[in-house]
Amino acid sequence: MTDQATGQPLLDVRDLTAGFPASPGGRADIPVVDGVSFRVARGETLGLVGESGCGKSTLAQSLVRLLPPPGRTTAGRVEFEGRDLLSLGDDELRRVRGARIGFVFQEPSMALNPVFTVGDQIAEALRAHAPVPRVAARQRAIELLEMVRIPDAPARARDYPHQFSGGMRQRVLIAAALACQPSLLIADEPTAALDVTIQAEVLDLLGDMRARFGLALLLITHDVGVVASLADRVAVMYAGRLVEEGEARTVLRAPAHPYTRALLASLPGGMPGARLAAIPGAVPGPAGRPPGCAFGPRCPDHDAACDARVPDMVALADGRTARCVRLAERA
Repeated sequence: MTDQATGQPLLDVRDLTAGFPASPGGRADIPVVDGVSFRVARGETLGLVGESGCGKSTLAQSLVRLLPPPGRTTAGRVEFEGRDLLSLGDDELRRVRGARIGFVFQEPSMALNPVFTVGDQIAEALRAHAPVPRVAARQRAIELLEMVRIPDAPARARDYPHQFSGGMRQRVLIAAALACQPSLLIADEPTAALDVTIQAEVLDLLGDMRARFGLALLLITHDVGVVASLADRVAVMYAGRLVEEGEARTVLRAPAHPYTRALLASLPGGMPGARLAAIPGAVPGPAGRPPGCAFGPRCPDHDAACDARVPDMVALADGRTARCVRLAERA
């Protein structure tokens, strides 16, 4: 999807491949993310969904070159605001990361420094990218805490991360990510460690922040319900590859790929007492992916044609794409 004003997407990811060496010091990499392409327009929310182990977090880290070594990106382009992030120097990248792209990590207790107050951490996130005096940065940190609905923000800004609940720590991370008013916010499983009530509050907050700041949001989750509540478009990931992408309403109402159908069928909400339709088996590891369609061994429609080659992404009449050898047959 492209921006109407410029004709260009805010984020344009093309054939991104990233992975880890097969052995210590080895040259050949095992791809965790394998040829992934997608776009995010300004102000749009793209939900990236899939089971744990599909490569979603590796993809998120690769976009902003935060993949921990020995992980590395081996191919592709990540164009943000017209510049390829993979080719920028370290100093140039630091001016983009945190300033133009905000990142909300999956584990707030790991992302926040336990020995500094939350107010200081938000203020430093701002001062790292703008020549702001300490007093002004401190006041801005309080305003951001109020914005993300932290009660009694002036007092809480002096507290340390361990004095906050999990949901409140996630709000602090969102405040820090928004300090420089980025145009893109990447949220990696922002509700994974929270109970259901707090999950809803954090999702409502993300929606509110998107509307207030005109943010584009890349929302990474294993929860299809989260995508349904917030995303404009959805990209479904399985074993390192995208298998379906399109408008959220279209994909969730009539999924084209068997994996998307299986994810939706496994959601609770059927007859009381009815057994959940679990997906048999497990996501294969990067080194153990089967030939052809990686979902083949778990797919009820699987046959020999599925093993012949990795299916291409096929454009469908309703504007979405999907990767399955049986698409033409079902159409």
